[in-house]
Amino acid sequence: MSLLFSPLRIRSVTFPNRLWVSPMCMYSAVDGVAQEWHHAHLTQFASGGAGLIVAEATSVVPEGRISPRDTGIWNDEQRDAWAPVVEAIHHRGGIAGIQLAHAGRKASTWWPWADDRGSVPEADGGWATVAPSAVAFEGFAEPVALDADGIERVVIGFRDAARRALDAGFDVLEVHSAHGYLLHQFLSPLSNRRSDTYGGSLENRARLLLRVVDAVREVAGSGVPILVRISATDHAEGGFTPEEAATVAEWAIARGADLIDVSSGGLVAHQRIDVHPGYQVPLAATVHQEGGIPVSAVGLITDAAQAEQILADGSADAVFAGREWLRDPHFGLRAAHELGAEVVWPPQYLRARWR
Repeated sequence: MSLLFSPLRIRSVTFPNRLWVSPMCMYSAVDGVAQEWHHAHLTQFASGGAGLIVAEATSVVPEGRISPRDTGIWNDEQRDAWAPVVEAIHHRGGIAGIQLAHAGRKASTWWPWADDRGSVPEADGGWATVAPSAVAFEGFAEPVALDADGIERVVIGFRDAARRALDAGFDVLEVHSAHGYLLHQFLSPLSNRRSDTYGGSLENRARLLLRVVDAVREVAGSGVPILVRISATDHAEGGFTPEEAATVAEWAIARGADLIDVSSGGLVAHQRIDVHPGYQVPLAATVHQEGGIPVSAVGLITDAAQAEQILADGSADAVFAGREWLRDPHFGLRAAHELGAEVVWPPQYLRARWR
């Protein structure tokens, strides 16, 4: 029996398989409101056999967007735009998650295919950014260090966004604490130079993340799974380490998270990453084995046999993929066919099930 296509139960949700769709920014929202693009983009994966579909990094406050074109869930209009997307995923038999995010010092930037790079000026629709310390990401505008009131607003933003996400019908909530965004900025000593209770020791640097997990769990109740995405290393000297990641992961699980989604990098421009198929899987294995906690793996996972082996090796409990789902929105059905797994196909596609 294929491990990849065995079910996984977390709290009240049973995932039909362990091949999941990573949150991927589409830079196609208007004033934070999801558009028809998001509807077509996300629902296709439900028809394609995904075990979980996580909507892109969705900002919990206006100033937390990576770009002016990012989705948000800080108001009811945005909540109501997500609801039909979730309904369509459910109609196709899928499970819908959303990644709740705040970009911190990496907010207010141009989208990837814009003519410009770096921070968007306020005259062009940009805004002032915030961070744990007034330390800029290379090439971006200098952020304002969050004060105590600002930190409270971040926690409240995540709490209220979680409530709206559940009202929109999402089944799973993911807290984004990776890729150099705000919660990751607090975790890493390269970006966090505070001397108060949110800086210095690992316990202090993890304080904001753990408060966010507390707030999201309070809203989610006992039945909703909460994932936390972390960058398990900054790939830079003096940065956040895999050993620290394993410790923070244990703390997050103790506070109500259910699974750690292990990625890496994104904090500094001078990072050095050896990118190759499955390059981040050993980081997931470190967090999984040292912490003894549920994890997912991600990072250039592109075929069924590779994903199956990751689970067989005990490196992770589930696998996220991104680019391969973009190349083939029916990656799940294809992977099941290649592994000889019995899965439910949409009746409209049954003619393609056998060669």
